[in-house]
This record gives sequence, C-alpha cells and structure tokens, in this order.
Amino acid sequence: MAYTVGQVARAAGVTVRTLHHYDEIGLLSPGGRTPAGYRRYDDADLERLQLIRYYRELGFPLDEIAAILDDPAADPAAHLRRQHELLTGRIGKLREMVAAIELAMEARKMNIQLTPEERFQVFGDFDPDEHTEEAQRRWGDTDAYRQSAERTARYSKDDWLRNKAENEDWGRRFVAVMTSGVAADSAEAMALAEEHRQLITRWFYDCPYELHVCLADMYVADERFTGYFETIHPGMAAYLAEAIHANAISRA
Repeated sequence: MAYTVGQVARAAGVTVRTLHHYDEIGLLSPGGRTPAGYRRYDDADLERLQLIRYYRELGFPLDEIAAILDDPAADPAAHLRRQHELLTGRIGKLREMVAAIELAMEARKMNIQLTPEERFQVFGDFDPDEHTEEAQRRWGDTDAYRQSAERTARYSKDDWLRNKAENEDWGRRFVAVMTSGVAADSAEAMALAEEHRQLITRWFYDCPYELHVCLADMYVADERFTGYFETIHPGMAAYLAEAIHANAISRA
C-alpha cells in the first residue's frame, strides 16, 4: 500500500518538513513517486521510519542513525535488540532522576513567603502548601532539593511573577517556532531548548545536559508533564523533548 507524505507525517507524529529533510539527506527516501513527482511511501519505508523514530528517542544524531540502518550486517531483529538494551540501561538512570524531575514541578511551589491570596494569584487553583510535607519527606536530603529550596525561599511575589512571565514568553516563542514547520533539531528549536535549560538553572537548580535529557524523557513519559505542555500547544511535549535531545547532542 502507498501512503502520501501527509499520511505518514500524521501517523508517525512528525512534520512534513521533517520527512522532506530525511529524504534530502538520504535517511528516508520514499519507495516511489507519482507521475507528478509526489512522494509515495510503502510499508518498508514505514518500518524504516519506525526505527528512525526509536533511535531519535534514544538521542542518536541523524547521521549516526543512517550509518546504523544502512549497515548490511544488521537486520531488523538486531536493531530491536539493540534498542531494547539501550532502553533497559536507561531505566535505572531514569529511576534515579525521578525525584529530581518531580522536584522541578513541586519545588517551585513550596517555601514561598507569600500570603494565601498572593499564592493564589501567582499559581491559580494549585495550593503550593499541599505537597510541601510530602516533598520534604521524599527529597529533603537531596542536593537538588536543598538548592531549589534555598533559592525559592528568598523569592518574593514579584520574583514568582517574573518567573511566570519569562516562562510564558518562552512558551509563546517556542510554539511559534514549532508551528512554523521547522524540524525539532533545527537551530531555532535547539536554541529555545537551550534557553529552557538555562531558565531551570537560573531559577531553581543546576541543570546539566544529562539532567535536561532526563527531563525531556519525562515530558513524554509522564502524563502530568505531557498534559501541562499539551495545554500550551498540542504536540509540544514530544517536539520539546526532541529539541532538548538534539541540543544536548550538538553540545556534547
């Protein structure tokens, strides 16, 4: 069966421009074209795209993915075994990072020296004190908790409103880049991914690239994080995660 570029883009969760880029660099060239020159993808192309997406989720750059997939000694079963091994190895690291990742959501909402009215103004319907005891029990002995708690304890109402404004401004600019059609590993998207990392470091705790990549994984794996970004723009969590991975790789 033949599929149009639009059908493949929707099924795979990528942009049409990304598929055009993959074709241009020889990573994924469609199996056929119409008499008018339009791309037509077959089932073998979809299988290759699936493998590309797996490796991209694991943080591999496009040129390395091409080399892996074009290796004549490798077969589809070998690719799946390798991906299974890589993912299994990452699970342990992700488990270690879960506390720090959740802290990124919760620490900003505790130890704030505001009145209840001010807290409501800044955070809407969320009560920052609701999770403080639990957060202290789970993460009170970690360096990330201490660093974030020390910083946020000094923040005033105006500090939190500035943080909110900066994040909203970043979000608007990120959505503009995302909806422009550029790939998540474009220079524009990676620049905003880097700005996202720097916002975390400036306001809460040191966020090296390794931690930023773990955060990216959780944005798509944890429905709470995914839901937050989806309220800003549909598909944002996956696009941001891909941009963060690409940015980390480019700066390695």
